[in-house]
Amino acid sequence: MAHKLFIGGLAFSTSNDRLRDLFAQAGGVDSAAVVMDRDTGRSRGFGFVEMATAEEAEAAVKKFNGQEVDGRTLKVELAKSGGSSPSRSGGRGGHW
Repeated sequence: MAHKLFIGGLAFSTSNDRLRDLFAQAGGVDSAAVVMDRDTGRSRGFGFVEMATAEEAEAAVKKFNGQEVDGRTLKVELAKSGGSSPSRSGGRGGHW
């Protein structure tokens, strides 16, 4: 089971391969993706990395959170799981 990390503060020039290579310093990387703006095709300055184990994910957080990479300070944390809540209406269900 992979352990997903949120990576904020990426340089806009950071590629998926650069992100993967960087986090491989902390352990096995299952996937790495920089989030791109669908309108402009430019990086949005954040991404996600899936580490192979919980221990490697923790090591990556400790190693990279607050570190400067490519001129930007990274924010690295365990990604919050979303989309699994039973009710997603958020008060927009039309119940007045």
